[in-house]
Amino acid sequence: MIRNMTDLSGQESYEGVRFAQFQEDPGVLSRESQKLSDHDFLRLSIFIKEKTGIALSDVKKTMLQARLQKRLRVLHLHSFSDYCKHLFSSDGAEIGNFINVVTTNKTDFFREPHHFEYLVNTAIPFLQHHGLIRHHYLNVWSAACSTGMEPYTLAMMLSEYQAVNHGFSWSILGTDISTNVLEKASQATYSEENVEPIPIPLKKKYLLRSSDRTKHLVKIVPELRSHIEFQQLNFMQEHYELGQKFEVIFCRNAIIYFDRATAFDILKKITQYLIPGGFLFLGHSESLNGFSLPYDGVGTTIYQKKMTE
Repeated sequence: MIRNMTDLSGQESYEGVRFAQFQEDPGVLSRESQKLSDHDFLRLSIFIKEKTGIALSDVKKTMLQARLQKRLRVLHLHSFSDYCKHLFSSDGAEIGNFINVVTTNKTDFFREPHHFEYLVNTAIPFLQHHGLIRHHYLNVWSAACSTGMEPYTLAMMLSEYQAVNHGFSWSILGTDISTNVLEKASQATYSEENVEPIPIPLKKKYLLRSSDRTKHLVKIVPELRSHIEFQQLNFMQEHYELGQKFEVIFCRNAIIYFDRATAFDILKKITQYLIPGGFLFLGHSESLNGFSLPYDGVGTTIYQKKMTE
């Protein structure tokens, strides 16, 4: 059975406050202002590209309109034009909220499971055999980690590997542009539906169930959480300032949201933080084909940085 969770009551009450902030506020938008104009969409698209690097095509207009309506209600604004004026004001207070609203945060536990199998069965043994893991301490970067399901999946796999490889240790850095999802990741609390992809033996070992069974919530155990640090990072930053290099980098289902030139610039910066011989894992729809980068393909959307560039 999943172990009882005793430290979740405060988290649950906090979630209640958060959801209350997004209740419907009918009547704020006037009927003629409920649609995002082409002019405002263009202004916002340019702003998104400048701030995040994400390129929004015209087909994303309806999506952006739907997401921003929540912000208009919270701010008691009457039109999207009013929102643009608020967003572009000199104080910049709304920029973080805007980024949180427009960024996509699709994620799952054990998404693309062959990546995790390759990590523990091939990548880590290679790194160990060639002396590339300094002091037997593996550093992993989960870039665009969203709500934390990827880094916690990695943590489960690395903990299992550690159990049969004494002297091996590890840490994970999870980064994302959205402060909302990083808050969720730090809380490490998920619905039982969220954790369905986790194999039952790992659920029993690494999840704590809420003492209030009506909540249907689970929390990642402290012994995994202690290995993970979360940090905000915008791929458009000139320097990422991570303070270290990594033997393994997961950057999955993020590059697809950028145009090719921007994706290349991001991948070049990511590559600077991967040691020679280290492994880069991309999403199922992503590829390094056509990019002049020092990698060899070693598996399905798995790349190894050349030992000598």
